[in-house]
Amino acid sequence: MNELSKDAVSWLTVGEEAAGQRIDNFLVRVLKGVPKSHVYRMLRTGEVRVNKGRVGADSRLAVGDIVRVPPVRIAAPESTRLAPRPIAHLRILFEDDAVLAVDKPAGLAVHGGSGIAHGLIEQLRAARPDARFLELVHRLDRDTSGILLIAKRRPALIALHEQLREGKFDKRYLVLVRGRWRDAKRTVELSLHKFATKRGRAPGSGRRRGTACGDGLYRRRVWPERDPPLALLEAELRTGRTHQIRVHLAHLGFPLAGDDKYGDFAWNRTLAKAGFKRMFLHARKLGFDHPITGDRVELESPLPPELASLVARLDAESGGAGDVRDA
Repeated sequence: MNELSKDAVSWLTVGEEAAGQRIDNFLVRVLKGVPKSHVYRMLRTGEVRVNKGRVGADSRLAVGDIVRVPPVRIAAPESTRLAPRPIAHLRILFEDDAVLAVDKPAGLAVHGGSGIAHGLIEQLRAARPDARFLELVHRLDRDTSGILLIAKRRPALIALHEQLREGKFDKRYLVLVRGRWRDAKRTVELSLHKFATKRGRAPGSGRRRGTACGDGLYRRRVWPERDPPLALLEAELRTGRTHQIRVHLAHLGFPLAGDDKYGDFAWNRTLAKAGFKRMFLHARKLGFDHPITGDRVELESPLPPELASLVARLDAESGGAGDVRDA
């Protein structure tokens, strides 16, 4: 792709990394620091053109298209110290020319925003300056650990998003909950629309809570005689809405350990005093069809040490490995 100029019209040639992308999203990406309102104004007035013709904001680009961009003054970074730093240690679970899967640690946001300057994707791009395309296929909560999938080519991203929409991803999470879980297998079909607490906000958040339906929950290990009784569950997601597992479990009366939005806050304090200070939600397995070859890819992430040690401690305190039941 050609370089932008702040003093003259720029002509950008669309490469494979932008094929299929909407022109408005393309401009937002290449014109970093330019307000979106200005981007849409340039499109409305015809200052931006594709192959010498006017286009709407939803027009999609193809390889070889020529995009005319007028002179634009791009805001300079506030400070060089704010630049994203490459991630020091990030375990790679799978990588080829189209796809990258990493083992995300808890506490690391997947992208910047909401008070977070830079997330995993920005740091990954900083670590790979020669990579022409790196985009998140899906997201994980900041406090969730486990498998995160990243596309290295736009066609791969489009194909993987299609699989997500069609429910072809096999996504499984391990969660520790409080309560006497009795079912060997339970399918949750709830339609939980956006809602709020009495004060209108979720605890510790500036946004409303929300999710939708579609969890399958499988019993893995239970400690029913403990006080309180606990259960380690495998949650199989058929959809991927915001905070879906956390809201479903809270709705069923099984708060997730360490969940500071929907959980049992008194129990969380007890866990923190015992040394456990994160949320017990781990993206353990991910299966999908490779977007280029069509081969099935199955990935697995072991429990991080802090989660594995808590499970081991519960087993030891209960005099064994609990009541283990795999569905």
